[in-house]
Amino acid sequence: MAIHTEKNETPAPRAERPMNGWLALSPLAVFLVAYVVTALVAKDFYKVPVAAAFILASAWGMLTTRGISMDRKISVFSSGAGDRNVLLMIWIFVLAGAFAATAKEIGAIDATVNATLRILPGKLIYAGLFLAACFISMAVGTSVGTVVALVPIATGIASETGVGIPLVTAIVVGGAFFGDNLSFISDTTVAATKSQGCSMRDKFRVNLWIALPAAVLVTVVYVVMGLRVEAVPDAVPVDWLKMLPYLLVIGLALAGMNVVTVLTLGIAVNGILGWATGCYGWVGWMASIGSGIAGMGELIIVSLLAGGLLALIRYNGGMDFIINGLTRHIGGKRAAEGSIAALVSLTNLCTANNTVAIITTGPLARDITERFGLDPRKTASLLDTFSCLVQGIIPYGAQMLMASGLAGVSAAAITGYLYYPFALGLFAVLSILLRFPRKYS
Repeated sequence: MAIHTEKNETPAPRAERPMNGWLALSPLAVFLVAYVVTALVAKDFYKVPVAAAFILASAWGMLTTRGISMDRKISVFSSGAGDRNVLLMIWIFVLAGAFAATAKEIGAIDATVNATLRILPGKLIYAGLFLAACFISMAVGTSVGTVVALVPIATGIASETGVGIPLVTAIVVGGAFFGDNLSFISDTTVAATKSQGCSMRDKFRVNLWIALPAAVLVTVVYVVMGLRVEAVPDAVPVDWLKMLPYLLVIGLALAGMNVVTVLTLGIAVNGILGWATGCYGWVGWMASIGSGIAGMGELIIVSLLAGGLLALIRYNGGMDFIINGLTRHIGGKRAAEGSIAALVSLTNLCTANNTVAIITTGPLARDITERFGLDPRKTASLLDTFSCLVQGIIPYGAQMLMASGLAGVSAAAITGYLYYPFALGLFAVLSILLRFPRKYS
């Protein structure tokens, strides 16, 4: 993932007598029905706000949590909403909104789009965006940082060329997870390798057999799709000075600087450039910051509601139910690897954080690995790959929320174009069924 995640200082509360597992997980089903099914029936995802679906699911979660007072239920819900990782994600949303708004006001996005159109041939716009996202995310080890840097540029290109904004946004999100999954400095890589006691280099070698074919396949698809793109309009002269904010953000991220610090510096540079070029003064800069933060309001609310809902699911025993169910009847190495993949996937679904999912399931995955004689390097790869797969497609994950907020489209509209995460999932499943790479299987 793109943001540093930590375990809570105190363990998440658990019910003394966990309820039926299916009932504990039912709030997640209510959310999916309220959001996805309703939108499909209405034939318009824009008509169903994600926050409204989470409100209904949270209400159901409160109703089904029994044996404690309403005050206690609210306390459990609030502990999840106030989790340090949720709050850190919110601070990033706030800063990203402010950075994007101030950069747009001084013309940084237009300048970067013009430079991109000048460099990339029109027919390679899709493939070029995907490869740029892959490279940046691989270098910085952060999917959120890649999304923050490239989605505004991608949407600007979409406006100039007439291609779909959900498509170009999905291209960036897919490329962002290529690096999140493979990078040596990604926290998912660190968590997966540490939990299985293997080196990052060996895990990378296994992972490459899964991720590289998926990336090559998707790149070919984007090249073919690009052949249908109409001629790209001639780029106007590039104002290279106004590209400085985005170059700075990418450069500092490549240098390994914390994303919060990077965005804060970016906002400051936008203010200096805005004053130097006469785009705005102090009041205008403050107004842009305010409008950018306001634009992230729904994402902040969704993050809080999702954190609270998932805390209720954990409290009622939903996580324990998943773990026990998946490990009860394992027979053979394929089934063992499949159980690890399913375990981390479902855990990620219930935590909306791939690093936390790996940390949560890592010890159990190691037990399964030792019991069935699996290669820990393959296990580490499966943990990282399947957690990134789920994180890359859930509409309430940090990356999708950020991308949808910056692009101004719904997360569900983006999902249908997430070719890389689905291709990654396909090759990951094949690696289990066909037992490859052989050396590590």
